[in-house]
Amino acid sequence: MGSEPREDPRRELIDLPVLHKLKLYSTRTTFYLIGRDEKKTFWRILKIDRTDPKELNLFEDPTRYTHDEISQLKKWISRGNQEHGGLRAETTCYGIIGFVRFLGPYYMLVIRKKKKVGEICGHAIYGVAESQMIMVPYPSSETRVSGSAAERRYRKLFNMVDLSKNFYFSYTYRLMYSLQRNICNTEKGKIHDNSMFVWNEYLTRGIRGILKNTVWTVALVYGFFEQIKCSVSNEEFVLTVIARRSRRYAGTRYLRRGVNEQGSVANEVEIEQIVSKEVPEGKKIPITSVVQVRGSIPLFWSQETSVFNPQPDIILNNTDENYAATKLHFENLRQRYGKRIIIMNLLKTGDKDHRESILKAAFGKAIWFINRQAKKDSRLKAIHYDLNKHFKSGVDGAFEQLCVLGKRALDLIDLFFCEAPLGIGAESVIKDSFFNNPILNQDEEETIQENEALKADIHRLQSGVLRTNCVDCLDRTNVAQYSHGLVALNHQLRTLGITGPPIVDKDNPVAKKLMEVYENAGDAIAIQYAGSEAHTKMFSALRGEWNMMMKHRDIITAVRRHYNNAYQDGEKQNAINVFLGKSGPQLGRQAPWELGSDQRNTRRTSSNLDIETLRPKISRSFSDNLLLLGELNLEEPILENPEPSREGLNGVIWETTSESGFIEAEPTSPSFHSAIVDEDHLRRTGSRQMLQGSSSMSDFLGQDDVPGFSHSYNARFTPADEMFELCSSVSSDNMFTDMDESITSTTDTNILEFHSSSNQPGRFIEFPLVDGYSNEFTQWVLHEKSSLSRAPR
Repeated sequence: MGSEPREDPRRELIDLPVLHKLKLYSTRTTFYLIGRDEKKTFWRILKIDRTDPKELNLFEDPTRYTHDEISQLKKWISRGNQEHGGLRAETTCYGIIGFVRFLGPYYMLVIRKKKKVGEICGHAIYGVAESQMIMVPYPSSETRVSGSAAERRYRKLFNMVDLSKNFYFSYTYRLMYSLQRNICNTEKGKIHDNSMFVWNEYLTRGIRGILKNTVWTVALVYGFFEQIKCSVSNEEFVLTVIARRSRRYAGTRYLRRGVNEQGSVANEVEIEQIVSKEVPEGKKIPITSVVQVRGSIPLFWSQETSVFNPQPDIILNNTDENYAATKLHFENLRQRYGKRIIIMNLLKTGDKDHRESILKAAFGKAIWFINRQAKKDSRLKAIHYDLNKHFKSGVDGAFEQLCVLGKRALDLIDLFFCEAPLGIGAESVIKDSFFNNPILNQDEEETIQENEALKADIHRLQSGVLRTNCVDCLDRTNVAQYSHGLVALNHQLRTLGITGPPIVDKDNPVAKKLMEVYENAGDAIAIQYAGSEAHTKMFSALRGEWNMMMKHRDIITAVRRHYNNAYQDGEKQNAINVFLGKSGPQLGRQAPWELGSDQRNTRRTSSNLDIETLRPKISRSFSDNLLLLGELNLEEPILENPEPSREGLNGVIWETTSESGFIEAEPTSPSFHSAIVDEDHLRRTGSRQMLQGSSSMSDFLGQDDVPGFSHSYNARFTPADEMFELCSSVSSDNMFTDMDESITSTTDTNILEFHSSSNQPGRFIEFPLVDGYSNEFTQWVLHEKSSLSRAPR
């Protein structure tokens, strides 16, 4: 890994007054950090005082020096400190990660090496290849505490967070935001380094507060980044997949479960899939993106790590009777992505010990409770699909059904599409870096004003998000998110005018390459959260490669995951907490290694009482592996309808009005069906189309969107590093019937009873069956399936 990868020969990237390379020099009393731009047109100086070990004293010289001026200045500084050894060169770096202090002196973290991993609209994206921690004060009697056992242990914990793995940044692009938010952003002078996806927010808080800018620091995004150049039918495009891990409730598998009081969930990851078309230099870049998210079930639940039990008891805590934290979570999703929140729940329904069934029931109850007090246009759209069970019934059929569900979700939320000039948004990054008070010369100001005039042509907006979860939000979620990404890729290519054989075909080389990328992303996410790679069973089965060797690999993965969870996750959780500033040697606070597992994972009520002491009596149900806390009470009061935080764009509704919370996707045959819909919805929709107003995607939909076709392909792929370095059915055993008797279904008929939110007597609504299908969603599925059956194979 070179520290300065050579330039991409395809086109010249944007040139901005940004500090790309820094050199650290030292005297006995001061660190001098001298930074320059990429083209060596100017130099700037940051002075760091080394005389006070307990205070961070910084001074930024506002002068912009030339090469000759900075050389002369270094000579003067060296002569002035000749008595103490002059001016010594310490290291070369590419940005400040931040400053941190434990029991003794301050430390500065810098990026020692970087690797270019891709670019977005001309903005270079880098990965951290090597970092360095440097003690700021000059060694003295006051800094001896840095050698104490406690200080060494804090440093060891802090350095357990390996910054050389899966940390990414950009000097001119806000990598913490999606493409849509970057291009549509109109806010000026906003601080962006406190975003939920910026992992060094705590570490840069001090320097940002002193300098009132972010010129010297970089914002690190933790997760995954992979970019590939593809060619299909002689048409080139660039595929980028980005995973952004939230820092707000970050941690390890069994020490971070469910939701916290602020509505943040464990293992919350935003996945963005960007596709851009290759165009001649000087033309606007056609580019599209689709965002989806994953995250733990937003309820208060936990599992205690067990050395002897790889699947510990699930503990549900029902003290949040009004689902305040769950509401906060979904409200946050609305604020970030738009009104339409679609939930894809992949929990098992037939697990022998009922571990996941009870979570599914509780989650469904929460969704029903939230929806019954919400306005119709802001209700959650939820569907349950037991992926594990249906994969056992047939790999191809289960994946096909996932694609159909993903297509329907994309129909509702749409995708982002625009034509953007090279380097769009860079001017606002520069202004915000200086907190809206940039130090620029006249030529640079004129250049930025010219760039501001180059606006993107926005054609479509994504107005919601698909949220997917299983119990860990790892293995099954990876497959489901890949299916959604595959359907989205087909729409993205058609939107860009790239035609060819259907992408939603598991034999298509592009589909196989996308699967590989999502497998890589799944492995990275799984290692970060669970300590091992993701299980390969479902992806291997899709490729037809599930054999004894792959089974042995999955067994090894399971053993490694269990070992890490049982023996290493406690220390890893401590490291994450110290890195994020959630624990440390603050006044009156215990050292993280002195905390027990309960204290590490404590959830508190609004009155700051430890919920662990408020747990109701524990009772066992179904089996010894299931712990139930409290009762599932359906008689909660109906609160006032909350006002939605953001209006959607297309006015499309996918109703989930039953008291069960979920639309059940329970395919009982190759042609699966659905039977949950309300009477008003029947009157509102036609027989062939479930949703009015969703025609924005209809021009891009057809039989090619469903997998199973065979074609001849001509595709090429080039990794970015090489480029730069060279719905569904309700069955009689509906799991919600044991939770809510107001919805019933019969085995041999298609009659459902619905109760309104006002608890009035329910009405029976009978739907005529058409070849085993019912309601409008079913008619749409029937149309898609019939198109598939007529297609040549």
